[in-house]
Amino acid sequence: MDLKNIQTFIYVAELGSFTKAGEALGYSQSTVSFQIKQLEQELNTQLFERIRHTVALTERGREALQYAHQISKLARQMGEEGDAEKPVRGHVRLAMSDSLCSRLLREQLREFWEKYPEITLQVITTGTEDMFRLLNHNQVDFVFTLDSHIYDTEYVIVQEEKVGMHFVAATGNPLCARRQISLEELSGQPFLLTEKGMSYRRLLDEGLAARSIEVQPILEVGSTDVICRLVEQGNGISFLPDYTTEQAAREGRLVYLHTEDPEVEVWRQILYHRDKWVSPQMQKVISFFS
Repeated sequence: MDLKNIQTFIYVAELGSFTKAGEALGYSQSTVSFQIKQLEQELNTQLFERIRHTVALTERGREALQYAHQISKLARQMGEEGDAEKPVRGHVRLAMSDSLCSRLLREQLREFWEKYPEITLQVITTGTEDMFRLLNHNQVDFVFTLDSHIYDTEYVIVQEEKVGMHFVAATGNPLCARRQISLEELSGQPFLLTEKGMSYRRLLDEGLAARSIEVQPILEVGSTDVICRLVEQGNGISFLPDYTTEQAAREGRLVYLHTEDPEVEVWRQILYHRDKWVSPQMQKVISFFS
């Protein structure tokens, strides 16, 4: 069985097109068709349904794709062991929330490039729904979510952790001295929040709505760094992930408010599509973050 045919099979399955697979691999469409036909003859099964210029995996094709990924991974590992000194190069596309992007750029990007200087990254910041639209259309390789826990057999979870969330205010705000603040009372405060419908903001709104409470923020902005600075200056309060506020809280610039639990559970997850061919550069991303 020719490894080139297996690689072509993976690309056609991933891109949903013989033409696009050929463009990505540098083959003509006729070469791609021939390689797929060869593989189908060797496996004695039809891998794709071809209807009106659309290409979709058959049920046997989905099963074969899992084995193809395993074979490709083993071949890649053998090549890496045979040439361990050769640096991995390539391009990886990431979709993530704005606050996770800020953390990546501030805390982890330098370390990543020190380890893998020949891997380039493209980062797209957007909401969770749009992240998975991009992932399902193979327009990104990974999604970094900050949302409710996502479990779906269509996706492979690389890494996940539950994220602490708190209402925060500037030191000196009268609310900081209170031992307990009701959500009803808190909702009347001037709020600075991320955009409506975005990740943990959506979860907060849903949690409050379950209690018939609504928050009308005085400012909505995507950058958690901006929100933190404005809250520190006494412009209002916010609801933010602990990793964005913990340093300011340690240094006494922000205070976690004692409130009722709004029943918001937020998870940070890194996922990729199960049908995605995991390239060497993607494998390095997985090993770095897992």
